[in-house]
Formats: sequence, structure tokens, C-alpha cells
Amino acid sequence: MGYYEDHILPHVVQLTCGMPAMRKIRRKATVGMSGDIIEIGFGAGNNVGCYPDEVTSVTAIEPSDTAWEMAADAVKSSSVPIRRGGLDGQRLPFDDDVFDAALSTYTMCTIPDLPTALAELRRVVKPGGSLYFLEHGRAPDEKVRRWQRRLEPLQKRLGGGCHLTRDIPALLADAGWEPVNLEQFYATKTPKTFGALSLGVASAA
Repeated sequence: MGYYEDHILPHVVQLTCGMPAMRKIRRKATVGMSGDIIEIGFGAGNNVGCYPDEVTSVTAIEPSDTAWEMAADAVKSSSVPIRRGGLDGQRLPFDDDVFDAALSTYTMCTIPDLPTALAELRRVVKPGGSLYFLEHGRAPDEKVRRWQRRLEPLQKRLGGGCHLTRDIPALLADAGWEPVNLEQFYATKTPKTFGALSLGVASAA
């Protein structure tokens, strides 16, 4: 990773995705999780404190050392044991069928090879396990999608590869994750170009 991506971008992401006002929707994204969880794109630990009591451990996948350092206080204070388990969601260093569920929040937009990462999650999550997600992506309205296509090249440069036009539910389904509980809506107080959200749970198809 370059200097900007590893040292500056984590702070930019924290400013946009770590606002206290987002805690409510993060809690909603984790409802129903239990057991041993793998969380991709752990970042600065913004989901810490949102995990249900039934969660027994969290294995964090986070490529940025700076973001992991920023998460230190949250990890230390967490009532749920958290460990850093890897750097790359596209290559998870675990055996098959290890985790009870997976969690991804505001992460699928930036993974270069998302289909591979989703396949990896299917591999390491136990049969019958679920993927909990809260992601931004392709808007439902064509007028908004036109602006997303215009702004995406700049967004990718400034946002560490962040895409605005990924169709998250379709990509999940293509990778064998079938959304069984899906909500799609625009975030309040956020430009629609950046605030088209998909929230839900998917199971292995």
C-alpha cells in the first residue's frame, strides 16, 4: 500500500464512516449475529460495541496498519475478544468452515476483486452461516446512477479504490450468497450519489 492509502486514507474514512450518528444503523446491521465472527474491513473498529451479546469472538481482517492502530482503544475496551486475523479479504488464512458468520460494513466498495473475497467468505463460514452486510453502492434511480458513473473515477482515486456503482445484492447472489433479508434505501443527510445503501443478511445459496 502507498503512503496515502496506509497513513492518510484511514483518517479520511474515519471522518466519513465513523460518525456517532451511524451507530444506530451499524447496530441494526449486526442484529442476529452470534458465535465466532469474521469481519472484513475492520477499519478503526467502528462496529465495536455494536455486536450482540451472543457474539463470542471477532476476527478482524484489515489491510491498514494505521487503521488497526486507530482501533486499539476500541479493541482493548471491547467486551468481545477481537484479534487481527489477516490483511486481505481476497486471501483469508483460515481453514474451511471456521466461522459462524461474517460481517462487512462499508467494505465491499473497495475490495479490488470482490467476487474472490465473497467466495473466500463462503469458504471459511460454516454451512448454514450468514453474511451480515451494510454497504453503499449502485443507486436505484437512473438519474443518480448517471452521477455515480461520472464521479466514480475521482472517488476511486481519493477513496482508495472505492466504487460508487457496484450492485451489492447482485454481486452477492453471483458469488453464491443469497440475500434473505434485504433493505435498500438512501441514507439521510448524505448525497444520494454516496448514500445508496444495502443492508441485510445473506446465506449460502
